[in-house]
Amino acid sequence: MVGRGELTDRAWAVIEPLLPPVSGGGRRWRDHRQVINAILWKLRTGAPWRDQPERYGLWETAHERLRLWTKNGTWDKILDHVIVKDDAVGDPEWVVSVDSSVVRAHRHSAGARKKRGCSDEVEAIVVDGEELGRSRGGLSTKIHLAVDGRGLPMRFLLTAGQAGDIPQLVPLLNGISIARLRAGRPRSRPDAVIADKAYSLPSTREAMRRRINFVSPRRHDQIARRTAKGSRGGRPPTFDPEAYKQRNVVKRCFNRLKQFRDLATRYAKRAACYQAELTIAAIVLWLR
Repeated sequence: MVGRGELTDRAWAVIEPLLPPVSGGGRRWRDHRQVINAILWKLRTGAPWRDQPERYGLWETAHERLRLWTKNGTWDKILDHVIVKDDAVGDPEWVVSVDSSVVRAHRHSAGARKKRGCSDEVEAIVVDGEELGRSRGGLSTKIHLAVDGRGLPMRFLLTAGQAGDIPQLVPLLNGISIARLRAGRPRSRPDAVIADKAYSLPSTREAMRRRINFVSPRRHDQIARRTAKGSRGGRPPTFDPEAYKQRNVVKRCFNRLKQFRDLATRYAKRAACYQAELTIAAIVLWLR
């Protein structure tokens, strides 16, 4: 019997072949499904590791498995696989919506020791320390998210909470790369990108116009400056209000991700570990 929030039989059938064998080459590992369910319990409740129910075994085992599979890229491999499998039957809708959301960080997330924790290799993917920022509201981390037309996560980046959205737009889109089951280059170019006014700058529009259809409303100050110039202001950029209505899918995706309490508030000291938790939650959303 599958417990609340645990892997379904359908999800486990997809994930199991991508995991290392339970036995062979040494001591037998604790059952992978039990350990992943323990990690999901932690994500769902946001409780400390030491409060993990006995039915999941030792909490140290689940914590170590999370750390180990973060280091060797297992979680990323699983997420890539489920997206590729979905793309093979034409399910992903390649109209990408982007947005960001600030997550308050618990005080326990600060103070990680340098060059310790998840691993030096994992730390290499962290751009700016542990992606914690200090502001009037306290410690925070910002999640930059790109979703497909159904609101399923395709790519996310972490920055400090006070970081701007525009500098992360191109890296976020460049990170989208969906391999094909058959021969051919991975697909990385969406049909369109939808973003809110926070991404609406002339320089951003120019950069995006060269590569893709970019749907974003202009800010009031931009409209006023162009109007004041009269005919010298040139033609205003095109804007499709009907296409823009689809942007709400990224907001809904954030709501679904933050139903995992361990993601709604950041407790992890290491940015790489918090990103791994986001990846696991994304896998769950794809497999539902």
